[in-house]
Amino acid sequence: MAVRIEIINKSKHELPHYATDQSAGMDLRAHLPEGSVTLQPGQRALIPTGLHIALLKGFEAQVRPRSGLAYKKGITVLNAPGTIDADYRGDVGVILINHGQEAFEVQDGERIAQLVIARYEQVEWELVDVLSETARGDGGFGHTGKD
Repeated sequence: MAVRIEIINKSKHELPHYATDQSAGMDLRAHLPEGSVTLQPGQRALIPTGLHIALLKGFEAQVRPRSGLAYKKGITVLNAPGTIDADYRGDVGVILINHGQEAFEVQDGERIAQLVIARYEQVEWELVDVLSETARGDGGFGHTGKD
């Protein structure tokens, strides 16, 4: 059963939808009614989508890069994954950056990112003096204790 999320669409573009019955993400489209935005190599910009959502408590929306744009053009989401909290009601903006070698023009209606809706848990911290032991211990940053 699908979770129902309220949405306002201030753009003329279709609502995000799943491309296949097992897709995790839905494409977000640029809402640029005044024209386009050109990203020079190394440049970033906040691109509006015209979408405003009301997530349920215990849910977040994650803004992720589109693999095709990243691979073909070097365009990605700068703060990937961007998190939209359940109490945010503003425009779902996407921070794009051009890691490519050529300028990239973002057109109105262009698919620029993916949106994934996910459940989350909030935690309460329990302050302790010692953590439980594990085989890995404090080995981190790629260290598993094996050669």
